[in-house]
Amino acid sequence: MNVPFVDLHAQYLTIKPEIDFAIENVIRETAFIGGKYVKSFENAFAEAYGVKNCISVANGTDAIYIALRMLGVEPGDEVITVANSWISTSETISQAGATPVFIDIDPVHYTINPDLIRDKITARTKAIIPVHLHGQMADIIAIQAICEEYGLFLIEDCAQSHFSAFEGKYAGTFGDAATFSFYPGKNLGAYGDAGCILTNNDALAEKCRMYANHGALKKHHHLMEGINSRLDGMQAAILETKLKHIHSWTRKRIDKASLYSKLLEDLPGINLPTVRPETEHSFHIYAIRTNYRDELKEYLAEKGIETAIHYPTALPLLPAYDHLAYKPEDIPVASCYQHELLSLPLYPELTEEQQMYVTDAVKEFMLTNAAK
Repeated sequence: MNVPFVDLHAQYLTIKPEIDFAIENVIRETAFIGGKYVKSFENAFAEAYGVKNCISVANGTDAIYIALRMLGVEPGDEVITVANSWISTSETISQAGATPVFIDIDPVHYTINPDLIRDKITARTKAIIPVHLHGQMADIIAIQAICEEYGLFLIEDCAQSHFSAFEGKYAGTFGDAATFSFYPGKNLGAYGDAGCILTNNDALAEKCRMYANHGALKKHHHLMEGINSRLDGMQAAILETKLKHIHSWTRKRIDKASLYSKLLEDLPGINLPTVRPETEHSFHIYAIRTNYRDELKEYLAEKGIETAIHYPTALPLLPAYDHLAYKPEDIPVASCYQHELLSLPLYPELTEEQQMYVTDAVKEFMLTNAAK
């Protein structure tokens, strides 16, 4: 049996008539850049989140960069973020002219450890970017309190946490702004690059929209120099079509994650994901942790099971950040877990038979190695 890490074609087949209809409409109306489909998706996504403004952009990386710039982050500033994420979270800080300051992770939930943040705040600190990783919300209430205490901006990186929630309130609704990626493999994914910014701040929303559109809200009326970061009509129509199914897909992800945990419960040598109390984990990723990570990955590949590593090197230990001189002992948990985390296949269309095949293979490998 072959089990892909994600199967986007299988998802397409479940809603093929709706997707085909949406694409045909965009082509028939040649509504490729801007227009009603972009506006309609922005309104639908903002309404789904209960926020005032959704500014669609070309991708999730641009979303973070634009939010930083329009909040006034500039050269000489510092922005605190987590050591374990995709590089978009930190490279955009550098692109805005600021310095990323990396914080180690909570050893249980793998998100930024708020207990370590205060020691890293300086007179130059301008903002904090927590990442709701794997679909698991960071300890957002603690982080929000720190931002309020020190007068810092809070930008939530929600690239992996579409509709994750704390006490019924969605990730992305706690800060000054939230950024989303709609990369195809995300829980809500386009058929190409796409992203957005959510905010209840009307003035910030207007500035973000302007900056993403060459510094203009109206063609040829450029009030600032900006960039070209626009969601196209095709992706907008696809995303709005998929948005109608996202809650059903999220429930399926949660149920499949629960089945994984049940099937792998008490297996020696494996640590399973832990859900933070009072939260709903949207399970963009189901990551197990083991000292045999690389060997297990190779064994599963031989069985036709595709897995992934999120992420093989903690951000501050990448060559890109050699100039910041971080050492593994500066981020001991992230440094350790970068060798241990392995993401198993998880998507709404994954069958119980496929999950049984995956977990049987994991058990075979782990029980053999645990006995050595």
